[in-house]
Amino acid sequence: MLDRAIHITECPRDAMQGISQFIPTEEKIDYLNSLLKCGFNRLDFGSFVSPKAIPQLRDTAEVLQHLQLSGHTKLLAIVANEKGVEQGVGFEQIEFFGYPFSISEQFQLRNTNAGINASKIRLKNIASIIQQARKSLVVYLSMGFGNPYGDPWSTSMVVDYAKELHETFGVSHFALSDTIGCANPQQLNDVFVKVSEQLPSLEIGVHLHTVPDNARSLITSALDAGCRFFDTALLGKGGCPMAKDELTGNLSTEDLQAICSEDGWSSPINLEAFVHAKAQASVLFNKYH
Repeated sequence: MLDRAIHITECPRDAMQGISQFIPTEEKIDYLNSLLKCGFNRLDFGSFVSPKAIPQLRDTAEVLQHLQLSGHTKLLAIVANEKGVEQGVGFEQIEFFGYPFSISEQFQLRNTNAGINASKIRLKNIASIIQQARKSLVVYLSMGFGNPYGDPWSTSMVVDYAKELHETFGVSHFALSDTIGCANPQQLNDVFVKVSEQLPSLEIGVHLHTVPDNARSLITSALDAGCRFFDTALLGKGGCPMAKDELTGNLSTEDLQAICSEDGWSSPINLEAFVHAKAQASVLFNKYH
């Protein structure tokens, strides 16, 4: 029987990281706790990166101490180097760590201040630290559908990198990431199918930045391709401030939930809590943007 269960990682970290005005720690805590009540499978809540690179998230460790982890939602934090993961694994509340590995040399340099070859060395060390701490690693294949820099890209490159990172470093969780919102539904389907065919036993998800008008067609394409793991953000907020000057938002959680309801997919979301969290998101992101 076809699996009808959808797994959702809600991404407030991605939604907040590009906002220049600092969101007070207390307001972050309130918002994240409202999201924890929604029942998402994972919550991408913060990051352990340089405060100079992402000043908005400099209070991640403080925020973490006040999160109400009473449900089944697992916490995920982003790291960019060994120093970040060494700091992060000291917090028992965090079960997943995400590392952005770029298909584009230029974006790897912009995002982590290291090229692809240096990033492989970092990832080897990060994977070892995470495995020793008995945590889980998610690798985001950034610029997974093209890039704005003229760097080489092809579907086979995405497949080859995924296979290499799995076979060399034991990575078993991947998120195909459209960092600049360039993917179309057919391309998304092709890339997802080819990666999944080569790595059929692994968790392959999508982390897509897009304009709102394209969200539902991309979600449908991913579902048709067999994807069951989605990263989303309430109101479609967010994007990568390291990618280019203007931000392209995330897939909207509301769009994914609507498709689940319309087409009979099983979603983890508690709808009553979801309505409350959406109201909080509207207030927060109207105040800080």
